[in-house]
Amino acid sequence: MPFQLSAKSRERLKGVHPDLRRVVERAIELTTVDFVVTQGNRTQDEQDELYAQGRTKPGKKVTWTRNSRHIGGFAVDVAPWVCGGIEWDDDGRIGVWPRIAEAFKAAAAELGVPIKWGGDWLKTKDRPHFELPADRYPA
Repeated sequence: MPFQLSAKSRERLKGVHPDLRRVVERAIELTTVDFVVTQGNRTQDEQDELYAQGRTKPGKKVTWTRNSRHIGGFAVDVAPWVCGGIEWDDDGRIGVWPRIAEAFKAAAAELGVPIKWGGDWLKTKDRPHFELPADRYPA
C-alpha cells in the first residue's frame, strides 16, 4: 500500500506551485521510504530570518541564500519518516535520500514537470530540497 501525505504535510504545501504540489503528491505514492513535507512556500521575511540564523542570530546555519526558490512556492523540503519520526540521515548512512529522490524524479517525469534535487548539486548538497527550475518557472 502506498504512503499518504499527512495533514501537516498537506498544510505545508499551501502556497506551493501547483506543478510541484502534484509532483509531491505523486512521489508519496511511488516512494519506498515514507516522507513528510517540512517546508514549502516562504515569504522574503521568513527567508531573511532563516538566513540570519547562525549569522546575526543564535543557532545553526540552515541556509546559504536570501534568494531561495521557496520564496513564491517554487521549492519544498522533505524529510524521511522512519520508525515514527524524522530521520535526517545527514551523512547518508541509511541511504534513504536516493530512494526518495528516485520517487520525486519518477513522479516529475510521469507528470512532465522538470525538477531539481538538492542532492545532485555539486557544491553543497541539500538532500531535503526539491525545486522547479527557474528557467521554466521564473519567480
